[in-house]
Amino acid sequence: MSFDSLAPHYHWMEFITAGEKLQRCRTRFISRAGNARQALVLGEGNGRFLAALRRQAPDLNITCLDASARMLALARCRLERAGLDGATIRFIHADALEWAPPARAFDLIVTHFFLDCFTASQVEALVSELAGAALPGAKWLLADFRIPASGLTRVRAWLMHRVMYLFFRWATRLPAHELTPPDPFLSANGFVLRQRHISEWGLLHTDLWERPGPP
Repeated sequence: MSFDSLAPHYHWMEFITAGEKLQRCRTRFISRAGNARQALVLGEGNGRFLAALRRQAPDLNITCLDASARMLALARCRLERAGLDGATIRFIHADALEWAPPARAFDLIVTHFFLDCFTASQVEALVSELAGAALPGAKWLLADFRIPASGLTRVRAWLMHRVMYLFFRWATRLPAHELTPPDPFLSANGFVLRQRHISEWGLLHTDLWERPGPP
């Protein structure tokens, strides 16, 4: 899987298809990151959330991992153009399925529009691996697509998901064929859903999960 070929076009593709809706999802609970000290951001892409996070928490140490070298380069450029300090941001070019995070190192984990790229078994393995990198009291911010339970909104969402997966499987060799909700895996690894915001007629959701315990 590689988003390198889409990297130069991703911003305008997102704007044309969704406007600012995805970015609003990414930043819905960003204010809850203010007390974090060590953050792990996975599948960041071209840096839109990363720039917002840096503005929100200028002293936060951030590890930013992406499998696309071109996306990481765009994220760095975005920070530089915005005049944002990248000194405490560590960029890692790696496949999340192969990268081993340090144990109990992060009090903030961010996976926006990332886990939907993987199969059910891969999501289960990823969540377990990342949970091992989370400190007690850690927060997990997650924005992604969803399929409503019933009605016309379910049909609409299913059709849109079908088109998106067909395109991204063709363009990036995406391993997933369908969306796997990560909720049971997060719960099994000790995280509790604190808040969920659903938008775009049930197509999008933003979550704030937390591992109970002292920070």
